[in-house]
Amino acid sequence: MKNLTRLVLASVLTLGLFASANAAVETYSIDPVHSSVGFGIRHLFSKVPGSFTKFSGTIVVDRANPAANSVEATIDIGSVNTASDKRDGHLKSPDFFDAAKFPAITFKSKAWKKTGEDSFDVTGDLTIKGVTKEVVLAVKSLGFGAGMMPGTQVSGWEASATINRRDFGVDGPAMIGRAVGDEVAISISVEADLKK
Repeated sequence: MKNLTRLVLASVLTLGLFASANAAVETYSIDPVHSSVGFGIRHLFSKVPGSFTKFSGTIVVDRANPAANSVEATIDIGSVNTASDKRDGHLKSPDFFDAAKFPAITFKSKAWKKTGEDSFDVTGDLTIKGVTKEVVLAVKSLGFGAGMMPGTQVSGWEASATINRRDFGVDGPAMIGRAVGDEVAISISVEADLKK
């Protein structure tokens, strides 16, 4: 009888630990209405800002073990916005992004390294125009808490990185290429909703 009791208790404890481990992992869906994906690039002597208005993604969070976190995101090239229809059209052309052939930018994380209380270096594969390169995002967790609607939970994040557009084959015509800088500063702000 004692052995049976011990077996039952062990099973209950195991199930409890398993449930706790599963409960620790949270999956958040990026809310594009309350998020932004921006970039800046030098043109002659100034820096021109731009953004992408359509994107989606998922962040998997293990608060007890941040090294197990992961993120995947997709950005719609066709949504590029630099406040100039003519320039946006050119950016979507084969001269730059070639949106008809390569309609999306994707990012998939491979490692999360804690660098501070709420900050991380997130290493992942960034794919632009069919070219995949490893990049590191400087990520900051802005917190977790209740959302606007009853029973909802949200998380907030910021991320930044600088990439070289030529590494991804986003060159542009020679004349324009001389006027436009190679380095692109990326700035991301995310609010993400907890999936139930």
